Amino acid sequence: MAYNLKDIIENRPSRLTSGHRMCAGCGAPPVTRMILRAVKPEDHVVVANATGCMEVSTFIYPYTAWTDSFIHSAFENAAATLSGSEAAYKAMKATGKLDENKVTKFIAFGGDGGTYDIGIQSLSGAMERGHDMLYVCYDNGAYMNTGIQRSSATPHFADTTTSPAGTKIPGKMQPRKDLAKIMAAHHLPYVAQTAAYLNFKDLYEKAEKAIYTEGPTFLNVLAPCPRGWGYNTEDLMIINKLAIETCYWPLYEVVDGVYKISYKPAKKLPIEEFLKPQKRFKHLFKPGNEWMIEEFQKEVDKRWQELLDLEEITNKVKEN
Repeated sequence: MAYNLKDIIENRPSRLTSGHRMCAGCGAPPVTRMILRAVKPEDHVVVANATGCMEVSTFIYPYTAWTDSFIHSAFENAAATLSGSEAAYKAMKATGKLDENKVTKFIAFGGDGGTYDIGIQSLSGAMERGHDMLYVCYDNGAYMNTGIQRSSATPHFADTTTSPAGTKIPGKMQPRKDLAKIMAAHHLPYVAQTAAYLNFKDLYEKAEKAIYTEGPTFLNVLAPCPRGWGYNTEDLMIINKLAIETCYWPLYEVVDGVYKISYKPAKKLPIEEFLKPQKRFKHLFKPGNEWMIEEFQKEVDKRWQELLDLEEITNKVKEN
């Protein structure tokens, strides 16, 4: 589909308005705003939002930053809430209670705590049942809203309030969960991992595909957190760039089971470049802790190679 991204950004009204109370330098608002801009202007949206930073900062009764229909769900059930809304919508259309020509899209937003952990049961159920909806995880790598506690999305060795780096343990002891691949294993028509990078082109195009692909779809979107990660607020896009250029956060999509890497760095940067600007990793650079950086690099390299292999294998299967 041909489009002018600059024209879309400048002329399509934002469905997430300014005046919300998200932190300066947070990755979630620009991600959410661009995803919603991928919705056609004439279409309506029903948004379900799991409890978390986004919900408590954008919908403080009686005020709202959302211009479309909005449902605040508990931490664990945004996907279930939205799947019920989508089922009701279909029933009302089938019985002639809604205009047949009016299109409504269903999009859930949840942080990694409400998606990787607490909400994974309702997310898995909604995807398995085949509801025509998009679930977006804005992944900031911890339970930021409640005090920066570790989640299963928290990277290896990160310092959080429940995995503090000290004399007993060097931060979180487990590598992060790979949720995009877990969702791809549900045999969905469209799954993608993306971020606010490359002039928003990758994020916009994947959002548009996900919204207008029939059936259940999933986006995992990097959304850095200045408070939890410990970077300067003005460095949001730099952090996104380093996450991608080091292959810590690969950009890829899975269309009907076929993997396609959206961006391959011409020269993959060492993981230190991503870790250095973040206070949650400052202990990795103390003398004697070099082994942690080496282990982190091995994990990134292993997962990047797995992704390259999946792209090659699934494309060969498709060709045959």
